[in-house]
Amino acid sequence: MARTVWPTTMSDLIRASSILIVGAGGHARVVADILLRAREASGSGEPLGYLDDEPNLAGQRMLGLPVLGAISEISEVDPDAALVAIGDNHRRAEIFNHLLELGQVIAAAIHPGAIVAPDVALGRGVMICAGAVVNTGAIVGDDVILNTGCTVDHHCRIGAHSHVAPGVHLGGNVNVGEGVLVGIGASVIPHRSLGDWAIVGAGAVVTRNFPAHVTVVGVPAKETGGQDGC
Repeated sequence: MARTVWPTTMSDLIRASSILIVGAGGHARVVADILLRAREASGSGEPLGYLDDEPNLAGQRMLGLPVLGAISEISEVDPDAALVAIGDNHRRAEIFNHLLELGQVIAAAIHPGAIVAPDVALGRGVMICAGAVVNTGAIVGDDVILNTGCTVDHHCRIGAHSHVAPGVHLGGNVNVGEGVLVGIGASVIPHRSLGDWAIVGAGAVVTRNFPAHVTVVGVPAKETGGQDGC
């Protein structure tokens, strides 16, 4: 197999048919792996590299892809498309909206090992990791992370900028608001709703509806009294 030569100069970047990953932390590496696996499966979508504001990362390579500079330099790179791969929902939403204001095309990353029903509606910039299952009638908003091995059952609605963590199970007809974090291993029974920017703790079992900006934990899940994750 021929060796892939990744572009490193600005002129190379401009010529490349490319997807730029915004962020270079742990989740960004997961997204890079998704794009690489998807390219192997379909032959399309070339991950170009990362942008990150951490100066110590500049010039490093992760999964063979270089960290090309700071996020503010995206207009200079001018990729064909970009994808915001940052785990924090608030920060990811901020950068996602900024990229839209700049007129950037937003890519998606869907692992070839994920199962997504053909009638599922997917927003811009969604990230669907290995082993995730998204069943018929589901609607997934912009910039959503469906992490490793999660299940989203039929006719769920997931609002923009939400993160469904690894091993989460959403029953049928669950409504997840904007910016919600459903923590690792949590479960939500069918026909329940989570308000915008709510947080569900790891391993919690949601058996009733919860409003916006609350944090809930436990089995069954109860509010902790904090807001916005505090």
